Amino acid sequence: MSAPVTERPVAGLSRTAAGRGVPLARLRATAQQLERPWVGWAASVAVALLALGMRLWHLGRPDELAFDETYYAKDAWSLVNHGYVLKYVEDADKLILQGDTRGFWQDEPSMAVHPDVGKWLIGLGEKLFGLDPTGWRVASVVAGALMVLVMVRLARRITGSTMLGVVAGLLLSFDGLHFVLSRLALLDIFVALFTLCAVHCVVADRQWFRARLAERVPDGVGRGGGPRLLWRPWLLTGGVMFGLAIGSKWTALYVLAAFGVLAWLWSAGARRSFGVRWALPRSAVLDGIPAFGYLVVVGALVYTATWAGWLANADQYEQHLSDTQYTQYDGGKPWPTASEPDADGLGEVWQSLRSLAHYHRDVYVFHTHFLDDSDHTYQSMPSGWLLLNRPVGVSADTDIQPGTQGCDAPEGSDCLRQVLLLGTPVLWWGGCLALIASAVLWVGRRDWRFGVPVVGTLVTWLPWLANDDRPIFLFYAIMCVPFLVLATTLVMGVLIGDDRTPSPRRTAGVVVAGAWFVLVLVNFAWFWPIWTNQLLTHAEWADRIWFTRWI
Repeated sequence: MSAPVTERPVAGLSRTAAGRGVPLARLRATAQQLERPWVGWAASVAVALLALGMRLWHLGRPDELAFDETYYAKDAWSLVNHGYVLKYVEDADKLILQGDTRGFWQDEPSMAVHPDVGKWLIGLGEKLFGLDPTGWRVASVVAGALMVLVMVRLARRITGSTMLGVVAGLLLSFDGLHFVLSRLALLDIFVALFTLCAVHCVVADRQWFRARLAERVPDGVGRGGGPRLLWRPWLLTGGVMFGLAIGSKWTALYVLAAFGVLAWLWSAGARRSFGVRWALPRSAVLDGIPAFGYLVVVGALVYTATWAGWLANADQYEQHLSDTQYTQYDGGKPWPTASEPDADGLGEVWQSLRSLAHYHRDVYVFHTHFLDDSDHTYQSMPSGWLLLNRPVGVSADTDIQPGTQGCDAPEGSDCLRQVLLLGTPVLWWGGCLALIASAVLWVGRRDWRFGVPVVGTLVTWLPWLANDDRPIFLFYAIMCVPFLVLATTLVMGVLIGDDRTPSPRRTAGVVVAGAWFVLVLVNFAWFWPIWTNQLLTHAEWADRIWFTRWI
C-alpha cells in the first residue's frame, strides 16, 4: 500500500478508523510515491509482455471457428472490406476454412445485434494476418495484454506500490477466463479493456483534481465554492474510453453511470476537504456539469462515430432492414426514413442518424424480447457467476481413440481436447472473499480505494440479474474480473501492511498473501490443458472437471 504521509496532522481535523490524525488535504494531495516512474513503467511493460507471450502460444489452435467466432470473424472481415456487415451463405464457415475469402457474401446487410468497435479491431487483425484463426484472434491477444498493462497501472496508482501493481497484473494474466477470451474472436475482451481504461481515467482524475486544488488553494482552506477547474484531461480521455467500451457492447453503460456519479462525489469530497461548505451541491454545478460533458457527451459522440461505416451505408439498411419482425414487434412501424426522399448535405447526415436510431430500437427489441423463449446448453444464472457455476465449452474434440493423435489412454478409454471458458477457481473464490473484505474496509476505514472494486463489481454483475430469463453466459463476467483482482490486491496490501519494519505481523501477512498468490499460479497451471486445447486422457480431463455442472 502507499506509504503514509508523515507530516504532523492539524488539530481539529478528523481521524482515521485506526485513530491516527488526518493530515491537511493539501499535504495528502501532493504526497509523493516511493517508486520512480521509470521503474513502474518498466515493470508494467514486462508483465504485459509476459501476458502477450502466453496468449500468442499456439494461437491458431483450435483450427476452426470456435463458438461465437462464427459470427464475429465474418462480420469483422465484411467491415474492413465492405464498410458494413453483409449477410453470408450457409456454408460460409466451411469456405473460410478452405481458404475462400470472397465467395460467401450475399448482397444485403446483416442484422448485427452488437456495436462495431470490437469487430473493427478483429477485422484489423484479419487484414494484417489473413482470414484464418490467427488473424481473427490476434486483436484479442493484443487487447488482453493491454488490459494487463492497464491493470498494473491502475493498481499501482491506487496503492502507490509498484510491487502490488505487478501482483495485480500477474493475477489478471493468470486468470483462465481472461486468458481464453484473449485467444478468441469474441467482443467481450474489448469491452472489458476499454471499460478498465475508462475506470483508470476516472481514478486518475480524482488524484489530478486534488493536486490542482492544492495548487490553487496553497493555504489549504477553500473560500466560497473553491476554484473552478473546467479542464479535466483525464475525464476527457475517460469519455473517449467509455464511448469505445459502449461501442463494443452496451453493458458498459452501467459502468459509465456509476463512475460518473463517483467522479462527482469524489470532486465534492475534495472540495469539502479543502474547507468548502455545502460542497455536494456546489460541486454538482462546478464539477458535475463538466464531468457530464466529458464523460457522457464526449462518450456519446465517440460512440456515434464508431458507427461511421453503418452511417455511410445507411441506404442499404433503409432498403433491406427498415421493416422486419423486430420493427413490427408490439405495434412498431417501419422506419419513416426508408420512404423519405434522399436528402443532401447535412440533411443526409441527419436522415442517416435517424435511421441509426431506429436500428438501435430494433436491436434493443431483439435483446429484450426475441431471446426470452430460447435456451442454450451453456447458459448460466448470473447469481452464480462469481462462484463459477457454469463454464462455457467453446471447442471440443472428443472420442480420440488410443493410438491416434498421440493418445495413450488405457484400453477401453479415450482422449479428448477441449477449450473451456472458466476462470481460475482459486482466484475467483478468493476474490469473492476479498470483495466482502473490501466492502467492510471501505465503510470501516472510510478508505475510498476499496470502493472502486466494490462498485465496479456490482455494476458489471448485478444488472445481469434482470436478464436471467434468457440465455446469458459466464464469460460476460469478464468485466468483473479486474475488480475481483483489484479487491484481492488491496486486501493483500492490508495483510502485508504499510510498515516495512520487520515484525511477526508483517511476516505473517507476507506468508499468507504470498502463499495464496502461489496457489493461484499452481491452479492456473493445473487447468492450462483445458484452456489451450491440449490432448488429455479422459481420466486427466475428469480430474480437472471438479463439478458435474462444469461438463
